[in-house]
Amino acid sequence: MPAADHPRGKRALAPADISSGVTATADHIRDIFERDGTTASFEFFPPRSAEAAEGLFDAVHELVPLRPSFVSVTYGAGGSTRELTRDLVHRIRRESPLTPIPHLTGVCHTPAEVEQMLEGYAAAGVRNIMALGGDPPGNYDQSSGDPFEHFRHGIDVVRAIRGFSERHLERGTQLGIGVGGYPEGHPATPNRLEEMDHLKAKVDAGADFIATQLFFENRDFYDFRERCELAGVRVPIVAGIMPVTSVKGMRRMAELAAGARFPASLLRALRRAGDDAEAVRRVGVHWATEQCRDLLDHKVAGLHFYTLNRSTATREIYRALGVRDSRAFV
Repeated sequence: MPAADHPRGKRALAPADISSGVTATADHIRDIFERDGTTASFEFFPPRSAEAAEGLFDAVHELVPLRPSFVSVTYGAGGSTRELTRDLVHRIRRESPLTPIPHLTGVCHTPAEVEQMLEGYAAAGVRNIMALGGDPPGNYDQSSGDPFEHFRHGIDVVRAIRGFSERHLERGTQLGIGVGGYPEGHPATPNRLEEMDHLKAKVDAGADFIATQLFFENRDFYDFRERCELAGVRVPIVAGIMPVTSVKGMRRMAELAAGARFPASLLRALRRAGDDAEAVRRVGVHWATEQCRDLLDHKVAGLHFYTLNRSTATREIYRALGVRDSRAFV
């Protein structure tokens, strides 16, 4: 039903298949890639207030018609949004037809805490987890001990998820695992050869796909994809897209991405837009649209949109690409 047919705050999204009070199990990520060919996915972060939660679900409702292959939900530094992430994932499972993939980081966590999170997700029918090393919170008290005591790197989280699956789940219901990739280079690994070794190790440990950090120059992505192939990484690589919608947001984006590279041609276009906020937004959406068009032409495995919990820019990109929904990306 169109969004206009629902009063704000009272809209009912199409429910997931629920039988006898148990949420249906979602598809494994390998099955999703096989089914969709070229995937499209959207990333959300957990809202911290009731008002923000309703605003997010407005955006979710507006994005459902685009038929994404899955959506991901981020996890705050040091697990600071652990319960919020869990609650959002469960709500998406209950109240929408979307397939959520929660992020899970190991920093500041014990094996028992990670096991508990995985038990809850598996019981709720979640079939896939995004495994990340993570960062300690900015106000972390060093006297509390080593935040990486139990999970030093992302591969340790991959191993924990794989071990959980093998101990507790049937072979046909084991959890799919995603890991991060960095087309411009991992900020903590200046040696790009060593970076590829680490990524290959995560895939060998059980990762099923790679979702990249945001980038603005497609040549960086293509070079990364080729280096993965040379390293023997044979899993799908999904490209991270985030349109610039404001100069302030761009600066924040660079901070969160630990040094995203903004091409000079993009910066010149934004400079021409000057102080016109709407012009800046149009430039950013146009740039992201052209990125997507070129990536699709070069047979990208999937597009992963960092939505910032909003739907407008993503929907505009779809319209500019001339597609009704994600199934047209095949």
